[in-house]
Amino acid sequence: MILIEKKRGNDMTNNDEMEVVLAKAQTLIEALPFIQKFYGKTIVVKYGGSAMLDDNLKFNVIKDVALLKLIGLKPIIVHGGGKEINKYLKKFGKESEFVKGLRVTDDETLDVAEMVLSKVNKSLVAMMSELGLKAVGISGKDANFLRVEKKFADGQDIGYVGNVVEADCKLLDTLINNDFIPVVAPIGMGIDDDHGYNINADDCACAIATAVNAEKLVFLTDIEGVFMDPTDKKTLISEMDIDEAQEFIDKGVVGGGMLPKLQNCIDAMKNGVSRVHIIDGRVEHCILLEFFTEKGIGTAILKEAYF
Repeated sequence: MILIEKKRGNDMTNNDEMEVVLAKAQTLIEALPFIQKFYGKTIVVKYGGSAMLDDNLKFNVIKDVALLKLIGLKPIIVHGGGKEINKYLKKFGKESEFVKGLRVTDDETLDVAEMVLSKVNKSLVAMMSELGLKAVGISGKDANFLRVEKKFADGQDIGYVGNVVEADCKLLDTLINNDFIPVVAPIGMGIDDDHGYNINADDCACAIATAVNAEKLVFLTDIEGVFMDPTDKKTLISEMDIDEAQEFIDKGVVGGGMLPKLQNCIDAMKNGVSRVHIIDGRVEHCILLEFFTEKGIGTAILKEAYF
């Protein structure tokens, strides 16, 4: 009798294990059409926010990118580093100053920004190397591939802050065609003065995604996505088209940091990017969940309504 009960117990365990295995298999089957659709496509991931400050989240993002690469996609990473720059400026006794969300950047601030962004850049490259990936860290100064003009904030001079006006992607193409993942720090060269310029990382990602005609542009943020009512987390919008996104801006439904991000999404798609995703980088494996599941976890912005 004892032996029979033990055998039944083992059967229960085996059944439970089989359900777990089948659930994993179903997840892979669900991902199959998405993998087929995006195989060989270029994906630009703008990496920033809290996901860059938590080592566990950071490594999970890099593992997601590794999987994208290994199943045949062509990822490009564009990273920020604003919070780290703030920290180092404070160490050097210099206060961070912003106008309309843009960092006022004098020569000293630019030096600190380049130092910090280089440190962040190489740490991401090192993580990819740990996973057996070939990655190369660059900035827009390399091969002069990002040329910028001086950017103003409501007519106010904010120093060495630039708008990308030219993105020569021969360097990116060379790296991708030789099986490397480009990891890009948002620093460019002035088109008029050959001086270094700090570039908003979102703007940088949009410019690169447009230049390489990316299939997808992904923003990792500290919010879940776009909400019908920003005060109600139940009103997350899973999909919207360009017209709906523009209507949200025109009606003032979105504000704060989401406003320029949403405008960036619209501009990128008008210039050739097929689809833009705004997702919460604080969620483990957020990229895989958004790309390869039916429901996704953030907001996908499409060129036209999807039915």
